[in-house]
Amino acid sequence: MIPPSIVALTFLSHLNLSNNKLSGRIPIGNQLRTLIDPSIYSGNKDLCGPPLPKNCSNPDDPTITPMYEAAHEPNKVWFYMDIMCCSATGFWGVIVVLILKKQWRHKLFIFAEESMDKIQDAIMVRVNKMRIGRGPILDPLKWN
Repeated sequence: MIPPSIVALTFLSHLNLSNNKLSGRIPIGNQLRTLIDPSIYSGNKDLCGPPLPKNCSNPDDPTITPMYEAAHEPNKVWFYMDIMCCSATGFWGVIVVLILKKQWRHKLFIFAEESMDKIQDAIMVRVNKMRIGRGPILDPLKWN
């Protein structure tokens, strides 16, 4: 059988396990997921699992490495819960500070207004440069 520890290999670009009298399920993981050519397992009539068309029928086979384990589902739920809690805490932390600190609120709004003015000025300068470059758009009588 193919040892399950083979999934720990990294930097694996080529693999040829054909004609080795291997049996059992092909381990799934890391670099082995990228090796999808069934010919690298040819000549091993007792091998099964992806990428081969032969499915493994024995669920008690120790070589079975499922692609998705339900045991990781609670970890995923907690991960998303942590992200939501941290995002909510950060958002409401900023909002509460801005509500309670009048000086910070005024500085934030002044900063936003000045930034918008700078952006508007930069856009207007570029638009005017484009108009001048075209020439005929402006009235030539006013140039004298």
